[in-house]
Amino acid sequence: MMRTVCWCNHFRADAAIVCLLGAILFVASSRAAEPPDAATQNQRLGRGVNILGYDPIWQNRHEARLQEKHFRLIREAGFSNVRVNLHPFRDGKLGPDHRLSREWFDIVDWAVKNARANGLMAILDCHEYLAMGDDPRGNRERLLAVWRQIAERYKDEPDDVLFEILNEPCEKLTPELWNPLLRDALKIIRATNPRRTVLVGPTSWNSIDALPRLDLPEDRDLIVTVHYYSPFAFTHQGAPWTSQKDTTGVAWNATDQQRRAIEKDFALAASWARQHRRPIFLGEFGALEKGDMDSRARWTSFVARQAEKLGWSWAYWQLDINFAVYDAPRNAWVEPIRRALVPSPASRKQ
Repeated sequence: MMRTVCWCNHFRADAAIVCLLGAILFVASSRAAEPPDAATQNQRLGRGVNILGYDPIWQNRHEARLQEKHFRLIREAGFSNVRVNLHPFRDGKLGPDHRLSREWFDIVDWAVKNARANGLMAILDCHEYLAMGDDPRGNRERLLAVWRQIAERYKDEPDDVLFEILNEPCEKLTPELWNPLLRDALKIIRATNPRRTVLVGPTSWNSIDALPRLDLPEDRDLIVTVHYYSPFAFTHQGAPWTSQKDTTGVAWNATDQQRRAIEKDFALAASWARQHRRPIFLGEFGALEKGDMDSRARWTSFVARQAEKLGWSWAYWQLDINFAVYDAPRNAWVEPIRRALVPSPASRKQ
């Protein structure tokens, strides 16, 4: 009788241990399955580059500048994300029902597949800022319909695919219109992607100065994005689409005054980010090729290092045109800009 009791006691103890271990493993696996938070995602994004926005691929796949090999080259150069600039409103087969074509999605699928295959996080950025800025009310339903389709299409992608609701809200898309619109778009995304990391930025072309007028929902899976092109007379000198089209010869020599101006701007964004507990992604920065190379490299390096010092991730504007870090006709990196963006370990210690 005594042996039977002891055996039963051992059985109960073993069963309890098994149950406890099972519970521990269940909790551990549940935590492991939890998607990373926005701050972690922002750290993972690291350094990146904008791609595809103005590539001929959207008109003719055979004329594409961006090839599969470039995703590998981007990763090997030290970048960890690509911001994929999408113009869904320009889909030639987009009809009155706002249904995106199979051909348009084929290109996006290709970009996502190749980014992931090369260890790059991919930000799907709706780049229809001009259309939305010109007629925000008239294009509202189209934007929401586009996000309903993109969200459904990529709902099963892993955490290294992120969504950006709209690049550079501007012009007639004021904070009064943008703040409720971003919430409506986010609701649509959350219906199929409840924990997908989403990027959203302020109006006035994602200006740091507009951050105080950005009204976000409580959703904590958000990264806030800002853009930076100051001083504008330097970064956009000779740009035919701007007020600086006739400006030439502006240098950036990293003087104390020039550096302090950038530090002051970034400090404003950093203060806002701390107050609102939001990570910051510097989604665009760059200096047009019409500036002198030494000045461009100095400015680019200073902006990138300041962003990193504050714990921001970033994506340079842009890979292969106008502000290029990669010379597509020569199939070679623009080395001064590449080194400014991703310095060697030795130069980072200096």
